[in-house]
Amino acid sequence: MAKPLPAELPKPLIDDAVRAALAEDLGRAGDITSAATIPPDAVARAAIKARKAGVVAGLDLARIAFGQMSAEIRFQAKISDGDAVSAGKTVATLAGPARAILSAERVALNFLGHLSGVATATRHFADAIADTGARIICTRKTTPGLRAVEKYAVRCGGGSNHRFGLDDAILIKDNHIAVAGGVSAAVERARAFAGILVKIEVEVDTLEQLGEALDAGADVVLLDNMPPDLLRQAVAVNKGRAVLEASGNVTLETVAAIAATGVDYISSGWITHSAPILDLGLDIDIKR
Repeated sequence: MAKPLPAELPKPLIDDAVRAALAEDLGRAGDITSAATIPPDAVARAAIKARKAGVVAGLDLARIAFGQMSAEIRFQAKISDGDAVSAGKTVATLAGPARAILSAERVALNFLGHLSGVATATRHFADAIADTGARIICTRKTTPGLRAVEKYAVRCGGGSNHRFGLDDAILIKDNHIAVAGGVSAAVERARAFAGILVKIEVEVDTLEQLGEALDAGADVVLLDNMPPDLLRQAVAVNKGRAVLEASGNVTLETVAAIAATGVDYISSGWITHSAPILDLGLDIDIKR
């Protein structure tokens, strides 16, 4: 399998996310603490350092946060998104107007710490299943407004993305099945509706439902909350006909056993909605 190219995000998307975060923080009057205590012509240099080991993601968002506050801030990344860092490692340096640096600090670190946390959590899961054929993927359980950047961070950590929204793939879940009248009926209707490039995935929790989904022609089957012994049976029943995704109660303690069953993908909402931040801090010095 070819190695994927480095993850990237469109600049306009980053600009909008950062602009909204800065507007939220600056409020109606701007940074009144910096305005009250720091002369307007004061300049400073600073370094962003990792307080703990992890995987970094979000450097461009940090860069743009400082750049939107002042075009005079010079931001220099010392590593790239997706790189592992040890505690004490300098991630980036910057220099420029002191007020602007301090005004953008929290927004920059919020993005950088959160996305690096997502990347770090993903890397732990990816490393745990590195000797199998399975891949870790994220879900739609993301922070409202931050889905694209959180899914970017998953890629920086060595994971893959599930669908980005309700419009890029059909995922028939248990409630759809209940209303539609069964697995076969739901998949058949989806097949009649879908465009030729739209994949159809169906969630099942029994081997009987798996058989129905396969017979109906599902492209992907999500095996929901199945223990490893049942997942192995599902892989045997599938015989390579559909892509198999395991989901539900996936932890670092269970992910290796799940991967060993032979499923293709393992989805985790935890890596985006509950990953702890990577602690990074900004140390500032006044330029004399």
